Order: sequence, then structure tokens, then C-alpha cells
Amino acid sequence: MARRWAINGRFLSQSTTGVQRYAREVVHCLDTLIAEQVPLARGLEVALHCPPESEEMPLACIGRREVGRASGHVWEQTQLPASLAGSGLLSLCNTGPLLSRKHIVCIHDANVWNAPQSYSLAFRSAYRALLPCLGKSACSLSTVSHYSMGELVRRGVIPAQRAFVAPNGHEHALRWNPEHSSATRKAASRNTIVMVGSTTPHKNVGLVLNMAGRLAEAGLEIAIVGMSQPHVFKSGQARIDAQNVHWLGRISDGQLAALLGESLCLAFPSLTEGFGLPALEAMALGCPVVVSDRASLPEVCGSSALFAPPDEPDAWFDCFMQLHNSHSLRLQMISKGRARASAYSWRATALRYLEAMAAADGIDTQTRIVRVRELT
Repeated sequence: MARRWAINGRFLSQSTTGVQRYAREVVHCLDTLIAEQVPLARGLEVALHCPPESEEMPLACIGRREVGRASGHVWEQTQLPASLAGSGLLSLCNTGPLLSRKHIVCIHDANVWNAPQSYSLAFRSAYRALLPCLGKSACSLSTVSHYSMGELVRRGVIPAQRAFVAPNGHEHALRWNPEHSSATRKAASRNTIVMVGSTTPHKNVGLVLNMAGRLAEAGLEIAIVGMSQPHVFKSGQARIDAQNVHWLGRISDGQLAALLGESLCLAFPSLTEGFGLPALEAMALGCPVVVSDRASLPEVCGSSALFAPPDEPDAWFDCFMQLHNSHSLRLQMISKGRARASAYSWRATALRYLEAMAAADGIDTQTRIVRVRELT
């Protein structure tokens, strides 16, 4: 008898951030595992249910259905559940329909509680209301790090007994084809510190930007990648137009790979993160990382990064100068970073979702598949 599941395809109608990247990569790996007919994928029928005019996503075994006429939360809360016809539902981007009970939801972080200043009032109010309700209604919940698990449990958003960790992977970054734009070519050098993300307060980019003058005296430059979505995020940093600061805006994956591959390091001074995917991507690409010693970043980076408190500029400057002045340290961090990144696999995370889907279907996963070692 076939086991039928749907995937919430709302992410295909949204701009791509780390959350949407997570959904795309998990769905691709689920498609691959179904094609390979791994034990827990046998008899499994999966369809991607999408809002109208969503982006196409090439898949071999997972079907695609465009359902309803609405969009956004209205589509997700009304037309998506009406399309399920008894199927289970996998929602990978924080939100999903409250009316679905056979429902697995990934809630990536507790940032609307831990960093409310970074979000618009409408956005954080909606999420603070919706996420705890999903924690009660869904049969199973996931998140991307043990740190996030602890924070979501502490906030009463999810119950620990129905939750599991399914982290980000690194393989997508290895598929990027490094190719400069004129702007990234101008910014990239062994003297360049790269920062990826928005200027929202919890990203804390001001810590490094406010050192622009001091870094210029040391011969170092800063390249800022990414922009905020104003309906979601609040900007917390005025633009600094120093000669050694390059504002690159949104760039392609290939341009980011070229930039990271030719720069001194990635700086990631966040006050809080659910995971910290840019740090993992940089390590996978052979770019040393200097990260905050808070939240999920010590868990994700292990001993493969240089750490500094996000409120101590002198400590960050010292880390940058260590990498700048020591070729051997830089090579050591590149090697350790690549090894660390390889431990995070999208395939392993997709296998963990197959386990959760099987458990929701009443299958004893212990007899059908060996548990994924990376996640136990």
C-alpha cells in the first residue's frame, strides 16, 4: 500500500535565504533517495504542492502540483491543507497549516523571541502566535541545531519529546562554479574580510564596519554581501562609505564562491543564529572563518574556526591580524574547515526526514534503516 506525502512548496514563491535554501536541498535529496529506493522510500509517493506561478524545480520522482489561487499565509493555511486528501505533509520553512495533523514542521530558530529588534512588528507578532500553535498541532517538529532545539523548547514553542535535529548540509556549495562579476573581482583579495547577510541588528555587522578605519590602516578591506527584506527585517546599521568597504548587494552563488575563495576570511559576528549556514559554506569552499562565540556557531564550527565575543572589537581585530600575518594558520584553518563542513550532509538530513515520515506512518524505523550516525 502506497504511503502518500506532500511537501509544502510555498518556498518556491519566496526569495531565497538560508531557510529556502534548506528546503530546496532537502527536497532534492529526498528525490534522490526515492529514486534510489532506499528502504524507507519504498512505497512512498511524494508530491510538491505549490502556490500559483511558483518557480519550477526539476525533480525525477517527486511530482509537482500547483494548487489553489491564493498566495502567502492565506494559501498555506487554507488551500494547501484542502489539497492533501489524507496525505502527510512536510513543511521545511518555519510555517505550515494548523489544520494538518500528520504534519512535520521545521522551525529554524527562536529569533523572533531572541532578537525581536531585527524584525518588523507584524512579522514577529505573526510568528510568535503561529509557531507555538504549530508546536502543538504538528505530529513531529525539527530544527537545525541543538542550540535551536534548546531555545525553542525553553520558549515553549516545541515539545522536546516530539522534536529532532536535522541540520543544514554543505554539498550545495561544492556545486557552485566560481565566477567573478566586476564588483566581486575588485573586492576580492587576501586582504578582504567578507560578511554575508543583512544589516539587521542581530547580524551585528556594525562590529566590523565600525572598525573600517582601523582595518584600513592595517591594509584590510571589507566586502558586504546581501540585503534585507524590508517587510520582514529591520535595518540596524547605517551605510558606511569608507574607501575600504565594498557594498556588493545580492550576488550569485558563483560570484560568492569566487569572492570567498580569494579573500582573507569570512567574518560572522552574529549575536544569535539558528545555524549559521554562511560559515559552513565558507568552510566547505576553503575560506577561513572568524565567528561569534555565541548561539549555534560553536556547535556548527567546532574547533575549525577562530572565535571572538560579538561585543569585543579588539578580539575580532586580533583574529583578522592573526590570519593576515600567518600563512600557516590560514592553511590550517582551511584544512580544518573543509573537514568540519564535510560532516554536515544534506543526504543525512533527508534520511532523517524519511525516518520521521515513516514514524508518522506507524513504521518501526529501527527495523528498516540504520540510524544516521551524524545526527544521533
